[in-house]
Order: sequence, then C-alpha cells, then structure tokens
Amino acid sequence: MIPPIALTIAGSDSGGGAGIQADLRTFAFHRVHGTCAITCVTAQNTLGVTRVEAIAPEGVTAQLEAVLADLPPQALKTGMLLNAEIMEVVAQAIAPLTIARIIDPVMVSRTGAVLIDQAAIAVLRDRLLPLATVLTPNRYEAQLLAGMDIQDATDLDRAARVIQDCGPQAVLIKGGAATGDWHGVDWWWDGQQSQVLKTEAIATPHTHGSGCTLAAAIAANAALGLDPLAATQAAKTYVTEALRHSLAIGQGQGPLGHFYPLF
Repeated sequence: MIPPIALTIAGSDSGGGAGIQADLRTFAFHRVHGTCAITCVTAQNTLGVTRVEAIAPEGVTAQLEAVLADLPPQALKTGMLLNAEIMEVVAQAIAPLTIARIIDPVMVSRTGAVLIDQAAIAVLRDRLLPLATVLTPNRYEAQLLAGMDIQDATDLDRAARVIQDCGPQAVLIKGGAATGDWHGVDWWWDGQQSQVLKTEAIATPHTHGSGCTLAAAIAANAALGLDPLAATQAAKTYVTEALRHSLAIGQGQGPLGHFYPLF
C-alpha cells in the first residue's frame, strides 16, 4: 500500500504535546505518512515554555526542498513559523504547490498573548493568507486579522468575511477558548456559505496541542481526498474524541490522546 503524504511545517515541542510531534501523531492516526520541516526548537513541558531557538531560514528551505523533491505531499499544514524570515521562505516554497494548504496562523495564544512581532504579522497577512485553502485562526487571531472585536455570531460572520477577503479560500474561526454556549463552536466561511461547526464540548483542562491537532487533522483528511469542509468536519470529530481521552500527564496542562483507540 502506498499511503497519502502530508507535510507539517512547524516547531518542535519537547514535551510532545503540540507542534511537530502532535502533527505527526495525527497524520499517523489517519494512516497518512507524515513529513516535516522544523522551524524552531522549544524547551517545554506541561508547565510551559522555557526556551525557543529558531532554525535558520536556509535550514528550513533545505528541509522543504528535500521533502518536496522526493516525497511530494497531497496536503500540508503550517504551525509556528516564529519570524518574518522563516515565513518568507515558507511562502516561497509552498506557493507553487497545487495541494490543500492548511494555515494555522500561530500569532496569539488561547489566553490572548501575542506570540510573534509586527513584522511577522505583516508577512503572515500579505504572503501566507492568500495561499491558504483553509485558515484556522482562534478568536484572538481573528480579531487581530480582521481589525475588530468579536463578541457574538454577527461579529464572527463579519470577521470571517473580512479575513477571507485577504485571500484564504476558507476561514475557520475556532471557538475552543470561548466560554458558555460558544465553547468549542467554530465558524466557517468559504465565500459562499457560513456554517456553524459544533461538536460535543469536552470538559478537560488537558487541551495542549488542540489547535495544532485540528489543523493537522484537516490536512490529513484533505490528503485522503476529502474536500475542505468535509475534511474540517472530520477533523473536528477526531479532535473531540482525542480531547475526550486527553492525557493527565505531567504537572500542568496535558495533551490530547491522539491514539485514543489504544487507550
């Protein structure tokens, strides 16, 4: 059997909960062969991040060239790209590809902390957003990209339309950090239809890597041949089950149970 191939371009999480590690586990669960280009190396565990070291842009380019020359993927996702220089070389490498490109704009954490500088935000908006088959911002990232506050469904719809006008084929505003009735509810807009995507809200503190996992699962399902909306719906179902079987490991916020059928 020759499996589909997916590519993740993201950072390494030494604690194994997010980033490249979560992406590759998600690909494997879906029986998709995972390849990667690492953008940065972090020292982190369930309690937090203590160090981040960027990979030189030339090193990121070399990884991408090696993968694309021999193991062409059917879909890709991006995660933490860290700085403007890395974003530029990633955009240059993936622009010619006629495959599903899932862009997770890792700009702002689920708690509202900005993770990249203004130069990187500008490159992300100008160079990467137009390449996205599906863009997956959280609420805070959507607010930053749309230049508006988001408080209700009307705001979600307006923000998704503003962001989609920047070039993505489809926008999925994630509601994992929301509270009340909007917890775990995502808003989809693809230029033709708005849709609320809702699955069961799982009450667990162990959600580390959920955003990475969702984007990777969309990419995996796209590599398997699903259209963007169907791939996103399947990905949400997978993330819900992985959250239901999340791992209470370490002293802080544990990760999802990516291989939940084995537990």
